[in-house]
Amino acid sequence: MSSLPDDPTASAEATPIHLPTAEDAADIAPGLVTLRRALHENVEVGLDLPVTQKLVLEAIEGLDVEVSTGQGLSSIVVVLRGGARKEDSTGVVPAVLLRGDMDGLPVTEATGFDFAATSGKMHACGHDLHTAGLVGALGLLHRVREHLPGDVVFMFQPGEEGYDGAGKMIDEGVLDAAGPRVKAAYGLHVSADAELGIASSRPGPYMAAFSTMTITVNGKGTHASRPATGKDPIQVGAMLVGQLQEYITRRFDIFDPIVVTVGQFNAGTAANVVPDEARLVVSVRTFSETVTSRAEAELPQLVRDLVAAHGLTAEVDYEQILPPTINDDAEAEFFLATFTDLFGQERTVRKANPLPGSEDFSRVLDAVPGAYGHFGAALPNLPVDEREANHSPRARHSDDGLADQALFLAHLAGRRLAQLAED
Repeated sequence: MSSLPDDPTASAEATPIHLPTAEDAADIAPGLVTLRRALHENVEVGLDLPVTQKLVLEAIEGLDVEVSTGQGLSSIVVVLRGGARKEDSTGVVPAVLLRGDMDGLPVTEATGFDFAATSGKMHACGHDLHTAGLVGALGLLHRVREHLPGDVVFMFQPGEEGYDGAGKMIDEGVLDAAGPRVKAAYGLHVSADAELGIASSRPGPYMAAFSTMTITVNGKGTHASRPATGKDPIQVGAMLVGQLQEYITRRFDIFDPIVVTVGQFNAGTAANVVPDEARLVVSVRTFSETVTSRAEAELPQLVRDLVAAHGLTAEVDYEQILPPTINDDAEAEFFLATFTDLFGQERTVRKANPLPGSEDFSRVLDAVPGAYGHFGAALPNLPVDEREANHSPRARHSDDGLADQALFLAHLAGRRLAQLAED
């Protein structure tokens, strides 16, 4: 990497402005734990999170910030103006963005926590920690706001779990909330089964693109004892399950991977009936724009050709849901270096490979440079073989790391603003 003043890796260990300390973070930690547990107990799903929104607004009440709420969703955008604002080389006061998602999942909780949700919904992915951690980062930076040479945008986002809340907030202007477009953006995701306090990330592709392919195989129903008088869509659908796997292993590069899974296969009404149609719903995960585009171009045609070879027809609906989450190389190095400087090399992991899950923060990173990573949040005394991953009804996230999450996010924003101001 270069060492130019605008390179975020150039001075990750330097803090030319006064920034919050570990003591500051410890001071606010009890309040963050209280907030996290209130969010956890009152979990909401989707884009409409009125109780969650109210809890966050109450937590930041009284701060000297600009607050706006979403029009089509229960989002909150907070702009913290620095007291030492100065224009960069492009003639604008720089701004950076920090994001925390707020929604839960339609999962019945089985953690045994005394603050567990009882609504049939659950913060099984740890977004309660993301929200509380972002409130903490706001509180910490507010303490030193007179030293900040630019602005920080705090993106409190609903609807990450399949509702494209990030895309909707971008449409409503979150990236331009401070005035000029933010120069960098950062996010952090907790993991219930990863060691408490360990952060990880990597330059380049970090999480997968997500697409779906819905296939309707149109056959001709008949009596099950005489299949030759009809056209069996179940047999052809079953063939597709295997042929999709064979195709990707022979036509796609294993070093730019693609993961195809048939998650639904629905057909038939009785054992003695060949039905008219079969329906398959396929998940497609890819890690680069090249393979994402190739998959969309090739897989539907493959399906139609294979089905036609058996004398049937297929309708294929292919939809790109999310692009890949791709970290800017320099911003990812800055992300990792900042965490190492704060907490030590022994707590920092550079991932060798991308993760196969998907994340709508990819929308933000598609628009501005930035980085995304993970933070271990396993209960500290829970044996490894008893830890369960995010989205499990027994996913138990510790809030012991909230102070570190808040401090890290605050330093990402503060240090990056200092670098941009020097540009």
